[in-house]
Order: sequence, then C-alpha cells, then structure tokens
Amino acid sequence: MGQSQTSRMGPPWSQESSPGEGLPTEWRRQWTRSRRVLLAVLICGLLLGSSVLWVYIFRNCGPRPCKTRVCLDLLAHYLASGNRSVDPCTDFFSFVCAKANGTSNSVQTLTDKNKSQLWKLLETPRSWHLRSGEEKAFQFYNSCMDTDTIESAGAGPLQQVIEELGGWNISGNWTSLDFNRTLRLLMSQYGHFPFFRAYLRPHLAPPHTPVIQIDQPEFDILLQKEQEQKIYAQILREQLTYLNRLGTLLGGNPQKVQQHAAWFIYFTSRLFQFLRPLEQQEAQDKLFHVVTINELQEMAPAIDWLSCLQATFTPMSLNPNQTLVVRDLDYLRNMSQLVEEELLTNRDMIQSYMILGLVDTLSPALDSKFREARRELRQKLRELKERPPLPAYPRWMKCVEDTGTFFEPTLAALFVQEAFGPSIQSAAMELFAEIKDAVIIRLKNLSWISEETLKEALNKLTKLQVEMGAPKQDLKPELAKEEYSDIQLGPNFLQSFLSCSRSLQGRNVRHFLQPFPSHRWTGSPWGVKAYYSVSDHVVVFPAGLLQPPFFHPGYPRAVNFGAAGSIMAHELLRIFYQLLLPGGCPACDTHVLQEALLCLERHYAAFSLPKMAPFNGSHTLLENAGDIGGLAIAFQAYSKRIAEHSGEMTLPTLDLSPYQLFFQSYAQVMCGESSSQNPQDIYSPPSLRVHGPLSNTPAFAKHFRCPHGTLLNPSARCKLW
Repeated sequence: MGQSQTSRMGPPWSQESSPGEGLPTEWRRQWTRSRRVLLAVLICGLLLGSSVLWVYIFRNCGPRPCKTRVCLDLLAHYLASGNRSVDPCTDFFSFVCAKANGTSNSVQTLTDKNKSQLWKLLETPRSWHLRSGEEKAFQFYNSCMDTDTIESAGAGPLQQVIEELGGWNISGNWTSLDFNRTLRLLMSQYGHFPFFRAYLRPHLAPPHTPVIQIDQPEFDILLQKEQEQKIYAQILREQLTYLNRLGTLLGGNPQKVQQHAAWFIYFTSRLFQFLRPLEQQEAQDKLFHVVTINELQEMAPAIDWLSCLQATFTPMSLNPNQTLVVRDLDYLRNMSQLVEEELLTNRDMIQSYMILGLVDTLSPALDSKFREARRELRQKLRELKERPPLPAYPRWMKCVEDTGTFFEPTLAALFVQEAFGPSIQSAAMELFAEIKDAVIIRLKNLSWISEETLKEALNKLTKLQVEMGAPKQDLKPELAKEEYSDIQLGPNFLQSFLSCSRSLQGRNVRHFLQPFPSHRWTGSPWGVKAYYSVSDHVVVFPAGLLQPPFFHPGYPRAVNFGAAGSIMAHELLRIFYQLLLPGGCPACDTHVLQEALLCLERHYAAFSLPKMAPFNGSHTLLENAGDIGGLAIAFQAYSKRIAEHSGEMTLPTLDLSPYQLFFQSYAQVMCGESSSQNPQDIYSPPSLRVHGPLSNTPAFAKHFRCPHGTLLNPSARCKLW
C-alpha cells in the first residue's frame, strides 16, 4: 500500500498541484479563461516593448545625420552640383554633376579652393613666425600684387632685357650678336627655348641617374591642326594682330613690326611642319634616341650644343661624350638646316624671332597692356573654335601660382600646417591601410592570377612606400634660407621674377646631382593629383587632394571611402597594370585575363557619348580597369568597415542611405566637362568614368533599386579584379 501511494504521488518535482486542482468545475473554467487573458496581455506587452526597443536601437545605432559645419558644407556642395530630377539609374553623372549653367568640375574646384587657402596665408604673414628665407616668399608675392608699381614701370624693364640681348631691328638700335651667344643667354638666363626644349629627368633604366632630354618645342603660338583648317586664316590673322601689338607696345615702328611679325609666323610654320605626331614616332620605333653631345653636334650643327647646355644646366659638368636622350632626331636635323639657311640671309629676322618669343613668354610678368593682349588672343582663338570663354583669372591667383613655383618649400610648410595637421594625416593613413588590405584580399581571389605572380604582387605591396601631405624636406624650415640665398628681389618685378626663375633652375639641377634619400615629388603639396612612381615604388597623396569635399575626418565614412578611398585603390592598382599588358603575365591564365579585358573594352564601347567626337578606347583601357577596380575595392573596404564598426553617419536632407552616399561621393570626384576629348588622353570622358564602373557594380543597382536592363543595371558585367 505504501508503494501504491508513492507511485500515485509521482516524483518529488511534480508533487505540487495546479492552482485550480480540487476546485469545482465552474471555478476551473473561470481560472482557465483568466489565464488566457493574462497570457494575451503578456504577449502584447512583450511585442510593444520590443517595438519600443527596436525604435530606440534604430534611432541610436542606425545612420545618424551629420550636422557639423564640415558636413553641412559638404551637403551644400552636393546639392549645388547635382540634378536630382534625373533618374540615377539612367544618368547618374547628371544626377551628381549637372548644374544649371553646365557641369561641375570637382578637381578644378578643389584646385581653386587650395589656391584660395594659400592666398589667405600669403595675405596674413604676421600670423606666422617667419625666418629670413621665408620672408622672400612674402616679399615676392607682395611685389607681384603691387600692380601700381608694375604699371608705372611699363615696358621699361623688358626693354632693358632686350638691350642686354643685343636689341632688335624693329625698335631702336640693335647689335648683330653671335647667334649661339643669344640662344645661350635665352636658355640659361631667361628660361626661353625658341627652337627645342631641354630639361633634366631621371634616366628610364636603373639606377635612374639624371639625364638631359631634348624634345620638340611647345609652340605657344597655336598653329594649324586638321580640325582647324576652315578657320586657319582667321587664326593666323589673330596671331598676327597679337604680335603686332607686342611690337608696338615696345615702341616699334608699325611698318617694321608688321614685317617682323609676319616673318615670325612664317618661320614658326616652317618649324611646325617638321613635327611628327607621337603615334608616327612610335610606329617607326623612333620615340627616344640616346646620343652623345658630339653626335648631336654633327647631326644638327647650327646649335652649339655643349655651350648652350652647359650654361643651362650649371653646375653639371658636361663634355662632348655626355649622353643625351632625344625625342625626335629628324626634327632637330631639319630645324638646324633651316636655321643655318636663314642665318645667311635673315640674321636680323632670326634675332627678332627669338626676342618676340621671349616677350610672349614674359608677358605675364609685365604690365596690364601686355597681359591684356595675351588674354584677348586666347579669347579670340577660343571663340573661333567655338569653345566657352576663359573664366576670369584674378591677379591674386597668378601671384599665388608664381610664389608657389619659386618658393614651394615655404608654401608647403604653411599649407600643411594649416590644412593637413596630424589628426587629418592619421585618419588618411588609416583609410589607406584599410584600402590596402582590401587590395590584398582582391588579389588573392583573382581567377586569372597564378600563385607565383600572386606571391610577387603581395611582395610588391609589402615593399611599397606611401607619402602623404608634403615632401619631408619641405617641412624643414632651416632649408629655406639656403634654398633662396641666391634670389635678388628688385629693382622691378620683372627682375625679381627672372632672379627667382634662375634660382629655381639652379636648385633643380643641384637637387638632381645630390644623392636623394627619398622620392622626388613631381607635383606641389597643395596639388590634387595622386600618382604612383614606378622607379621609386612609392605612391604619393598630396595634402591638397585629401581635403573637403574628397576627405575629412569628420565626414561620414561613406564619403571618405567613396571619394578618397577609390582614388587610393586606383593608385595601388597601377602597380599591377603591367600584368594587363600583352605578355605582361606569362604565368597567368591568359585566356581568362584576355576575355576579361575584351569584355571591359566592349562594356565601355557600348556607351554613347552625345555631343562628343569619338575617342580611342584602346588608349583608355588601363585607366578604365583602374576605375572599375578602384571602385570595387573601395566598396569592399567600406562594407567591411561598417560591418565591424557601428555609428555610421549620413548627410541630413539628402535622402541617401550610407551606401548610396558612397556611390554619390565616388561620382563626385569624376565630375568634369565632357565636351572635348584629346585622342591621346589615357582617361575616358568624365561621364564614362562614372557610368562605366557603376554599371559594372551590382551593389549600385541594388542600393538604388535600378530596374533590370537600365543603363546602370545591365544584363552582363565584366570580372577583371
């Protein structure tokens, strides 16, 4: 019986009876109903509570609008440069870049903004602790801005220069000096090269020692091109009017001026006929020639090459066996023969040709009459070619540019101190590190790359150097005093300009001759062009590029990754352009690689470019690949970033999600005029640099909800990177 009771009672944890057990049946029914009501109330409460919790989480952990000053300025910039009535799925370029009066140009806008910042720094020197070397930069700028003194001097400073060169036959007395003596003075003292160009550059082959390169001249007076044949006569008339004006401003007899101006155009056109297009030189395998000074002297004897080059590139020590790199030997031969012929019968005309060219070169440093003559010529030529007029070019901008050219170390230090402090540089380096990690992941997942090539590629990335902001030597103020010691300012602005020009030329030569511990920058720190140097294996991002609207530590991360991040990724991919060239990756799966490249070529060829002449897609293939890969890598890095870190922001009232803002900021970098395209340009037109990569990015179509088959959501895409 005891066992029977125990069995009925069950295990100890089930011995407690239910609340309704032992009660009448009606009471049990009421208890059941009450329990159901309580359960329903509990469920409703849980649902309501979770809803409140979800709203709280969304509001506090979802994208927050950035309302700081830098974000509001960026918002204003975006709203001012886009046409929101356009469908982003069919014309994202207009959606981002179109304005009421044309198309915004982001790179030019940032360039002008950086110059404006330099202008403010130069206008307030008292706020800086200047040393004696740096003071010369501010003195030069102030003398450039002192237009009253420049106007009062008139043509006098230039006439003095002409007299030192022997004068000319159209005004006053002239002395028939030795032709090569005049040419030597023009090249070394005035930086004017009337018949050819000569400059120092690193040798293409290791150890990249400095070499003098001789190139075809860059004619400042524009001449006939095939597309300008219909207006050729009008162009010549405008150029003749301009040259007549220069000669008259210098006190020349109008009849003689007209005679010499006409001969100037005749002689220039003869030289112009000797030029050969770059494609023709490449086709004949004559792009570069290595010759000694002696050999060049035999081929082009009219020029005393040793004395002219020695004077120009002092303190280099040259000898007849010095090797040179020559761009086009045929041009130099023909030029020399023509000069020799004209020296026999028209020595005064040759002198006049060189002087008029110098006057045109120096006109920006002269009074307003010379500057206005040059500006009017440019405007007339643009009108004839049906191009928009040149924008206003204020005096301060020219003075800032010249000061920056002659005193770059000083302006670099001031600009970096003002616009690229340690916190900005640290944020930029952090962004670069994330982009670099994304490149590594991409390389490891390429379908066409071999294990051996991948190992080499990763090794290259490991050894890559990165420089941001400004060259390290520019940030050492003690160097400024040494750099500018030979500059003599005065007695007039032209003489100051010439002294600065000579100092810069000597400085460049000395720098080339000295062992250099790091990479020599090819642009200014306030410039906006990033680049990769193959010879030094370094990638450079100047401080001027890492500025609003392309980058700021206070921006939403979508903006920095979309704009600056895509630029960084593009520059990193340049390291691997060689792999995409024919025979550049023999160990790779060349079939897969070539299929991807052909797909890319067809992908870009499918876009129509209204109001534009056709362009050569083969010249842009590598940069198209860089654009597509840069966008894909930046997007991958951004997606990884927001997956690992909360707190993303967006711009208020723009009605764009963070991912949409990423693509907006990418396209904003590419904004520019698409009306004209140089056939030799390595970049596609701006609209194609937007639509090409975006149409190859499935995430763009997803986040903008583009219908299948629209321009930016095509049925097929290319897989290269």
